[in-house]
Amino acid sequence: MYQINNTTHDSFFFIFMGIPGFEAYHIWISIPFCCVYTISIMGNTTILTVIHKESSLHQPMYLFLSMLALTDLGLTLTTLPTVMQLLWFNFNKISFEACFAQFFFLHGFSFMESSVLLAMSFDRYVAICRPLHYASILTNEVIGKIGVAIICRCVFAVLPSLFLLKRLPFCRSHLLSHSYCLHQDMIRLVCADIRANSWFALVVVMLIIAIDPLLILLSYTFILKSILGTATWAERLKALNNCLSHFLAVLVLYVPMVSVSMTHRFAKHTSPLVHVVLANIYLLAPPVMNPIIYSVKTKQIRQGIFHLLFQRKGH
Repeated sequence: MYQINNTTHDSFFFIFMGIPGFEAYHIWISIPFCCVYTISIMGNTTILTVIHKESSLHQPMYLFLSMLALTDLGLTLTTLPTVMQLLWFNFNKISFEACFAQFFFLHGFSFMESSVLLAMSFDRYVAICRPLHYASILTNEVIGKIGVAIICRCVFAVLPSLFLLKRLPFCRSHLLSHSYCLHQDMIRLVCADIRANSWFALVVVMLIIAIDPLLILLSYTFILKSILGTATWAERLKALNNCLSHFLAVLVLYVPMVSVSMTHRFAKHTSPLVHVVLANIYLLAPPVMNPIIYSVKTKQIRQGIFHLLFQRKGH
């Protein structure tokens, strides 16, 4: 039994399990992972570049989209080092402090994604239900305040969990089930009273994973009510199409997130491979899919990408 107390954290390290049963195929598994990370980085960087270059896209909807792209980019760069070093070099160790740093950024960006999607649902509500007041409600100052509020919300949601976990002794196995440091995974290694951690984690789950989707659902209820009150089916379809990209982004985030939470809480004895696959989908699907969704479904983003490509060819 591996034992540690708070005085020996500097010499302590965690060990990543990787993909159980497929250790011999890590180099082959690294190929799709490398492709996924490349698509995510290139896609979100392209979205940010297009919005920055095209002055016509300096509008609330696209400013929120740039926040989403930044969040996805941060989430990708947080998991990439430990995942790829394990698959490429079979280096499966991470120091105590580095693991907690990854824990902070990983959960912070994950919660930030949820918060940004909530802000985007408010943007869609104002655009469809109060179009005449859109420019006066969502000014650059208001969007800036929303961005600061999102950052503060996520920091204050993650920091207490980090400090509550960091003060506890890790005296069981130091083997993590994933290729990165997740709170649900790390807390299993503690042999002390974790009731405070569990209660706080439950509060965070209720405030973010539960309330955010409910508020998004509420905004869509008002949006649908407003759409159904429009004159023609053509206007209704146009309004629905304006919300489709955001709706798909919501599904891409919350379906895997809820699956991971439910599996960790109610299916602890399921095959480790199931936990690993669900966690990878939860962390990798939104950063990869969001740029694709918005590039395919948003005409202005497509035009901006074509303009950027042709401009480069011209030079």
